[in-house]
Amino acid sequence: MVESFLKYIQFQKRYSLKTVHSYQTDLHQFERFLLVTFQEDKIETAAYGLIRSWIVSLVESKLDASSINRKIACLRSFYKFLMQQEIIEKNPMAKIRVLKTKKKLPHFVKEADMNTLLDHPDFGEDHEGLREKLILEFFYGTGMRLSELINLRESQINSKNKTIKVLGKRNKERVIPFADNLVPLIEAYRNVRDRDVQMKDHGFLFVTENGDQLYPMLVYRSVKKHLKKFSAVEKRSPHVLRHSYATHLLNKGAEINAVKDLLGHSSLAATQVYTHNSMEKLKKVFDQAHPKA
Repeated sequence: MVESFLKYIQFQKRYSLKTVHSYQTDLHQFERFLLVTFQEDKIETAAYGLIRSWIVSLVESKLDASSINRKIACLRSFYKFLMQQEIIEKNPMAKIRVLKTKKKLPHFVKEADMNTLLDHPDFGEDHEGLREKLILEFFYGTGMRLSELINLRESQINSKNKTIKVLGKRNKERVIPFADNLVPLIEAYRNVRDRDVQMKDHGFLFVTENGDQLYPMLVYRSVKKHLKKFSAVEKRSPHVLRHSYATHLLNKGAEINAVKDLLGHSSLAATQVYTHNSMEKLKKVFDQAHPKA
């Protein structure tokens, strides 16, 4: 049933390949635990006590709580699937609770530093230089994910309306507006790309020097190279620019539900993590301005 479950979450639930592979690993680890510890070779019939024993062993091995919670989420999905398929009558995950985790605040680049970075003329006018600048502008100007940027096609960009149609997690579509300054940057990149690169018939906006679709490590290296200019930035990745986009929108007074929709979050809880930084700014204003502070 494990293989059936993996096909179900991939093709019907439309989970990402990364999640499918992670769940596959988690289930195989649980299977090995049952076999080695209890000589139990059927994961489908594992009872509450066996599942709890595995979780306890993970805690004792010093695995971090977030990783354990992902394994719990995997088992919840798996046994819920078995219930739907009428393979089991009772859900052994009913009493299993997730572990408490410390909330990690998102890293972000200061607004002044982002302005300094994007306004600096040292990117170059060749294909690589214009591509790097446009990648940074897209991440910070739209808040899109790395996978969304890599898979962005020409047909998804409406320069007239200044919007981008993005296909996000689980194939959820959303429309993101972008600023006027991106229009000439997109055109400049297109012109140099079409002049210097032998394009292939795939329709992607961003390409390598050989005309192929971009790959994640190339984008990571590009972003890291430019964020290294700021020593205060602890993490240097495309996701940090997405965090910066959300944080700066909220700092400027954007409504949290609007930011949620722009980011493509399925729940408000995922967006609320950014309000911490906005609240810190509000507290600072209060301390400086209120007579009783």
